[in-house]
Amino acid sequence: MPVDQWATTAPSPLSDNPPPPAARNMHELGVRIDAARGAPFRTLAQALLDLKLMKPGAMAQFDTPQGEHAWETEQSLLQAGLLTDLQLEHARAHMLNTPEVNAGQFLVEPAALERLSWSTAFSHHVLPLGLANGVLYVASATPLKRELELQLGVIADCLVSQVWAAKDQIDHRLALENHAQLPPSATNTMPGDARHGAEDAAALDVHALLNQALGEIKSAGGPEQISAVNESSSVIKLVTRMITEAYEQGASDIHIETNPGDEISRVRFRKDGDLEEYLQLPLAIRAAIVSRIKIMSRLDIAERRRPQDGKINFNDFSNIKLELRVAILPTHDNLEDVVMRLLASSKPIPLPQLGFSARDDQIVKRLSERPFGLILACGPTGSGKTTTLHSLLAHINTDNRKIWTAEDPIEITQKGLRQLQVNPKIGVTFASAMRAFLRADPDVIMIGEVRDQETASICIEASLTGHLVLSTLHTNSAAESVIRLLDLGMDPMNFGDSLVGIVAQRLVRGLCKHCSQTHWLTPQEVEALVHEYVEGTALTLEEGRARLFPSTAEGDGTPNAVRPSTRVAAGCERCSNTGYKGRLGIYEVLENVGAMKLKIQARAPTNEIFMEASRAGMRTLKQDALEKVVAGLIDLKQARTVYA
Repeated sequence: MPVDQWATTAPSPLSDNPPPPAARNMHELGVRIDAARGAPFRTLAQALLDLKLMKPGAMAQFDTPQGEHAWETEQSLLQAGLLTDLQLEHARAHMLNTPEVNAGQFLVEPAALERLSWSTAFSHHVLPLGLANGVLYVASATPLKRELELQLGVIADCLVSQVWAAKDQIDHRLALENHAQLPPSATNTMPGDARHGAEDAAALDVHALLNQALGEIKSAGGPEQISAVNESSSVIKLVTRMITEAYEQGASDIHIETNPGDEISRVRFRKDGDLEEYLQLPLAIRAAIVSRIKIMSRLDIAERRRPQDGKINFNDFSNIKLELRVAILPTHDNLEDVVMRLLASSKPIPLPQLGFSARDDQIVKRLSERPFGLILACGPTGSGKTTTLHSLLAHINTDNRKIWTAEDPIEITQKGLRQLQVNPKIGVTFASAMRAFLRADPDVIMIGEVRDQETASICIEASLTGHLVLSTLHTNSAAESVIRLLDLGMDPMNFGDSLVGIVAQRLVRGLCKHCSQTHWLTPQEVEALVHEYVEGTALTLEEGRARLFPSTAEGDGTPNAVRPSTRVAAGCERCSNTGYKGRLGIYEVLENVGAMKLKIQARAPTNEIFMEASRAGMRTLKQDALEKVVAGLIDLKQARTVYA
């Protein structure tokens, strides 16, 4: 570092005068750094004498040359009890002319805390000092530990250089600063506490960043004084940390809900389908958080009256390969809510692991192996439609097939697939992508979603000309999907010929395998489940009982039969005492067989399509859910979220 940035004079590090007092600010530290450059290294004996850690006479018997014997000398001093480990670390640092600082009185620069928060410094036993020429200087009692320096560099996202400070001074300073910065509930968790684990440290970091951001906003004169472009750096770190923790916890969505007046706003994560509170936001910071997310999404930060949609490529802000769909929604009192969906690129789930029943598994495999036709996956947003289609593609992804996909966004990647990202802003829509694919000699085409008549028409045309086409549709059931496409203006004759099958689906929370408990069904409960199973279908009670309880003789718990049972949620540490862990698919597979084609071509109403599919053996969403209840995979409460 140039001398003129720090000072113009400095004492010689090897002078006979006593060492200068430890640096107390970045200016004094710069003087010592410049003075240390080019200065000759000391021997261990010289370092111990300079630091008054040993008298000359006592050192004489250990004074050996440097090099291969240095380690033996150090060990001898330790074994003799003449030095402690920390004193030896101090001596080693002094040998290499490492500058020293007064950790108790050092004036820490705000720029250092932007890179390394107090709570993070606390967990690594270092003191952030300041930034100079892009290098973050930190004080440590063991400044020669290269692995610590590298680790801090990753956290701070810049080069890190360590200087020496006494351990007791560092610990005392960090304890004072963390009690001043952290909320009361966090200050009780100290490094020696058995409760202080990785999760606690992560929570401390979040609250520390929140408090730092509030402090910076207060220093700026309030939230209205902070430019949305030149935001508080702690706000930037807080949003990044929030997204990182959502990703690490397996959340599918982040909900930021702003409330009027002095009411606390909150951040919630959706995990396994349910929302869990993550963080509370005071009034002063809510606008800054929303503005930061708008900037990351490249949205209009001044627009607060209309909804906005955008995307965040989180890899631009961290080392995590993650994309987020962002929805900004205006609420009352000129406030805005934010919903971010996490879309981590991943590999397809093998078809047997999706949760299809044995019958439906065989059907979807057979449908996907067809040389041409149209296969649709339908359901609400977030029900796993894209996951199902990619699993079907993985099943038929062989070297003798050419498979093209058009997606928005690309959530799952597969080797061998040619995947295109839709971008309507430049004219790359599902319809235009479909036309381009047809000129590229495909065997199989997947279109992310049928949104309009143009896309639907091209999909049907392609499926009638020797291509297998897969797509998704936002409908509630398989039978409704048929009517929806006909309502879009599709020719019923062509649609009836092209359709191969429709998979309707939902996602429910699965029972925790470690704590769920058996519930033996009474005869009355068995009859109630059978009636529920056959309701609205062409099945008789006897047929429904045989399907729902195939392992029982009569389904009534007679001595010669297996007594029917289900499982119920209990709760344990592994499932956060909820009783549920992970999610499971509930499916309804409509196959275009028998008289179904005639029903479609005759534009039959939804109920006739449904009854025909039911007569052909289709398990409805309700029936599949109840079968999974009897199998002990989900409970009745979760099953009824599908059809109640």
